[in-house]
Amino acid sequence: MSADVLTMIEGRVARIRLNRPKAIHALTRDMCSAMIAALLEWRENPAIEAVLIDHAEGRGFCAGGDVVMLAKSGETDGAQARDFFHEEYRLNHLLFTFMKPVVAFMDGITMGGGVGISQPAKYRVATENSRFAMPETTIGLFPDVGGGWYLSRLPGRVGQFLALTGARLDGAECLRLGLATHYLPAAALDGAKAAIAADPQRIEEILREASVAPPDARIEANLPSIDQLFASDDYEEILAALEADGSDWAQTELDTLRAKSPQACKVSLRLLYDGARVQDFAHEMRQEYAVAARVVQRNDFVEGVRALLIDKDNAPRWSPATPDGVSDHMIDQIFAPMPEGEEWTPLAL
Repeated sequence: MSADVLTMIEGRVARIRLNRPKAIHALTRDMCSAMIAALLEWRENPAIEAVLIDHAEGRGFCAGGDVVMLAKSGETDGAQARDFFHEEYRLNHLLFTFMKPVVAFMDGITMGGGVGISQPAKYRVATENSRFAMPETTIGLFPDVGGGWYLSRLPGRVGQFLALTGARLDGAECLRLGLATHYLPAAALDGAKAAIAADPQRIEEILREASVAPPDARIEANLPSIDQLFASDDYEEILAALEADGSDWAQTELDTLRAKSPQACKVSLRLLYDGARVQDFAHEMRQEYAVAARVVQRNDFVEGVRALLIDKDNAPRWSPATPDGVSDHMIDQIFAPMPEGEEWTPLAL
């Protein structure tokens, strides 16, 4: 069992606690494997009635995956990156299909891979510390771990807005958009966890009683603009709409998008377009795996990680450098099914 993941049984619940605080609990393949092994064991144990997922210490729930490792793998044959994605997506799918109730505590930074292990949960708890984002277009990636499914099912066009801009949401905004089911003060979490462990049949009631009224959701005021200006599934049309609007908000978002990988933005829009039409989460994971396996070996991901996380010059050289250089043919190649025998597969039931 990985020391970066703590697993335990308390009363009638099982617990997963992420324990890699120096990396804000960013996921490794071993961490995913440890969580899978625990969940499979608990799934068959009649004494376990629910699963709680949180972090043991530090300032975030989970900051994502080990993208530096992924980029280094992408520079070579990409095999290590594919192995990681395959295992991580199996974990995502296992949580999505888990029959016992899962409670995820999104206290602090919840990004990328952290979204992938919290959004499948039946109960998703936000706090005043929650900082939710899918910022992958900043490093030439796309909102994976089920992002094509979850973001495409948010109200209006807010999913497309989040996927393209990587905007951060606080806990109140997560609750407003349905990314969280409950809003609790961080100080109330330990009491809620203990109460659930003592009586998991009362999860709904315990979380409701511990909930407080959140502050106003700041994104609320921008939802009409998001729905209007991010209405298109064509990336150039979104840029043109923002440019034509002329408001300070539109200009800020336009500046944000101009710093992102054009390839990653077009991939993200296509992912959400397709994801909205998919009725099976395993199909979504299979598609995202094919996209991830290709994107991780393309220039923009390797370059994005270099610019933001390795050299930290914040000056990525995207290729193609402009949206019009990213052809439909290029996107079709990225989204093509994997060769036979190389596809993503869920765990055998």
